[in-house]
Amino acid sequence: MGENLKNRPQELTKAELEIMQIIWKKEKVLVHDILAEFPEPKPAYNTVSTIVRILENKGFVSHKAYGRTYEYFPAVAKEDYTNSYMKNVLNNFFDGSVSRMVNFFSAQKSISLEETDEILKILNGGSGA
Repeated sequence: MGENLKNRPQELTKAELEIMQIIWKKEKVLVHDILAEFPEPKPAYNTVSTIVRILENKGFVSHKAYGRTYEYFPAVAKEDYTNSYMKNVLNNFFDGSVSRMVNFFSAQKSISLEETDEILKILNGGSGA
């Protein structure tokens, strides 16, 4: 799985990411397994099937065929995608500066005092989250 993401799109759409989260969580799924994870009102079977095929065309998902039934599994690890995505966020919005990113979240009151302490422990080489 630990493939390089440089040759594939760096970001997934909201719908693609929602389905990828399910595939990463379940590891092996049929389309109806994905549908079962959605709250009501559930999307149409054909909609989910189309998005899974798009994910496969993008290289994020692979499948194994059992007759006419396809079992899908991730072709890209969640950690690899997260690393690539966060590097893009860091570079595109914070000029590659972690301190600017932390400052942004701190200014937005998105980081609690406990999380700030945890970040400092991590940065100082201690164990954190």
